[in-house]
Amino acid sequence: MQIEGSLEQIIFRNDDNGYTVAVLLQNGTPVTIVGRLFSANVGENLSMEGEFVHNKKFGYQFAFSSYEVVLPKTVAGIEKFLSSGLIKGVGPVTAKNIVRAFKQDTFEIIEFTPERLAEVKGISMTKAMEIAGKFMELKNIQNAVMFLQQYNITINMALKIFDAYGSKTREIVKRNPYKLVEDIDGIGFATADKIAQSVGIPQNSQFRVRAGIVHTLNNSTEKNGNTFVPKGMLISQAADLLDLSEVECEDLFIQAIDDLIADKTVMDFWHGKMEVVMLTKYYRYEYSIAQKLCLLNNSVQQKKLDVTREIEEFELRNKITFHDEQKNAICQAVNSGVSVITGGPGTGKTTIVKCIIEILSQNKEEVLLLAPTGRAAKRLSDSTGAEAKTIHRALEVTGGNTNGGRFVHNENNTLKVGAVIVDEVSMVDVMLMSSLLKALPRDARVVLVGDKDQLPSVGAGNVLADIIKSEVFPVTMLTKIYRQSDESLIISNAHMINSGIMPVIDNHSKDFFFEQKSELNDIHKTIIEMVTKRIPSFTGMDFNQIQVLAPLKAGVCGIDNLNRTLQEILNPPAQHKNELVVGSTIFREGDKVMQTSNDYELVWHKQNGFIEEEGEGVFNGDIGQIEQIDFQTGETVVVFEDGRRCTYARTDVGELSLAYAITIHKSQGSEFDVVVIPIIAGTSLILTRNLIYTAVTRAKKMVVLVGEKKNLRRMVSNSYTVKRFTLLAELITQQQKTIQELFD
Repeated sequence: MQIEGSLEQIIFRNDDNGYTVAVLLQNGTPVTIVGRLFSANVGENLSMEGEFVHNKKFGYQFAFSSYEVVLPKTVAGIEKFLSSGLIKGVGPVTAKNIVRAFKQDTFEIIEFTPERLAEVKGISMTKAMEIAGKFMELKNIQNAVMFLQQYNITINMALKIFDAYGSKTREIVKRNPYKLVEDIDGIGFATADKIAQSVGIPQNSQFRVRAGIVHTLNNSTEKNGNTFVPKGMLISQAADLLDLSEVECEDLFIQAIDDLIADKTVMDFWHGKMEVVMLTKYYRYEYSIAQKLCLLNNSVQQKKLDVTREIEEFELRNKITFHDEQKNAICQAVNSGVSVITGGPGTGKTTIVKCIIEILSQNKEEVLLLAPTGRAAKRLSDSTGAEAKTIHRALEVTGGNTNGGRFVHNENNTLKVGAVIVDEVSMVDVMLMSSLLKALPRDARVVLVGDKDQLPSVGAGNVLADIIKSEVFPVTMLTKIYRQSDESLIISNAHMINSGIMPVIDNHSKDFFFEQKSELNDIHKTIIEMVTKRIPSFTGMDFNQIQVLAPLKAGVCGIDNLNRTLQEILNPPAQHKNELVVGSTIFREGDKVMQTSNDYELVWHKQNGFIEEEGEGVFNGDIGQIEQIDFQTGETVVVFEDGRRCTYARTDVGELSLAYAITIHKSQGSEFDVVVIPIIAGTSLILTRNLIYTAVTRAKKMVVLVGEKKNLRRMVSNSYTVKRFTLLAELITQQQKTIQELFD
């Protein structure tokens, strides 16, 4: 059966699978339609194939199996379509005037002789061309999305693909769908491979092999943090992915790598005794970091400041006494181009930073305090009394991709600062560090502060560890604990864990507790009770001050399952709360959410007293709360912890995840009043000492561990760390040697 009508209202749409409940106006009669609807907008005419079915709850509905967007044929329908807002610049009045002039020929005029639109009162030739352009763009988008939906590509991703390829979408995807892997973030090899199979591209196609290599390199970077991969390992992993014989197809792999080298996508070189392959952009990031650090380190005036008096005055004012290692850190920071201060919690890093700020300020140096995340920046600001910014905010996101990258400040527009102090450096990846250093003047001092024993950055590289490993810059390793009250165990237990010693878990302290549970379901149940009842009752805190940190995403005690349960209890469905379904996740007004990727173009507003600030960019790890969901459009307003208010289009909501529970990796750089951690059995490759150490050091006031002591003991004794393939340490050594030869 076929019906045709105008799409009046979208009641519900799942953007991942396209399932939609909507209202179609057929000859003036509203009809409820259900099915997979990807590309249509309210106001458009649809022709649908399907049948009427009876739903016990919702009555008769038209369940459609296929559809196409068709242009309306009646004068009234054409006017309604043009005035619907789908074509920017055409409102009800302009639509009426256009249709009055051209009647049923309106669409033909717009598409083939758009200059005639200038005959209509109020439409200039420029506006006529703009209307025609928007009309054709809309038509191309519809055609592209309809074409891509047959390959089960979501509307979000289809729109991304269209943004990249425009009217050539169909042609490019049919000729070489593997190009999507290189060009479109979020399109994996598996998706491209399915399309390729359906259009008949052979398994040993050069297109396929090339895409497999790029995917393997990207996967190694994104999942394992590597900036390069040994060539033999790369070919072996790509062969497994492609289900091709490594031996029989060796020439294919070598040729694909040579082609990627020729177009500068990858680099191939010898690193020691290993031949390695590296995505070119990551070589550039690491090379620029090495080059700029060495330039900064060698650009500082040789005269050394004696800051003994300044340190003594600071000690008197603050009623403290610095240890020799702390004094050494201060002296190195104010006298070196680049210096590193590393140590665990309670070792006095913040107090040292306060003293460094005072001394540099007294010497008329403009000091900039930075941290990778909003939470880390706020903590640094609160503890030092000086303004601290995120690295992204200081560099000022442009939202575009100009010659200077994504930031206003770069090598051509440097920051006006004399010194930069960067906290939580362990979580800074090579891309962000490269961008920051490029934006510094050549005579700036850089003080890098962090904990070398925490997990490395979520992004690519191992910046802090590699800088220390290079042994080019002065490094102070703080070991003595200063901040620890008699009744507190968080700091001392963290240091015990870091030393491979089982922490004190006798539950006699006021801030470190262990709840013995053996079964996964019992661990899950206890965590839920802790967050929703026991901890709030014991401390008076609300759930926003309590953060569950889990090692894994999947499983009974993984963040996905914990989030679903916590959402049901802490923010249950209600008639007054709008919801939006994205994939398997229900987002609801009032939900605690986290941004899961960097979005440099999302606009935010922030009320600062009587002044409203505006900017662009939200970043991986930012936590906030859903304030409002527009049921019709899917637009979702999120207010982040620092007051930024962002409106997400329906297609961008997938960048968010529920954040009642987050992975320990995602917690880096953050601090929470209370952390609750499931202690579970699992692979020794993941459940490591530095994982539990990182989780425990996120807590300000209380740590609660739930699980079995034997599993905690295994984690504490497991010193395994995944080796990342990175080039930075060697590049720093090479750069320093080159600079010294120039000076000599």
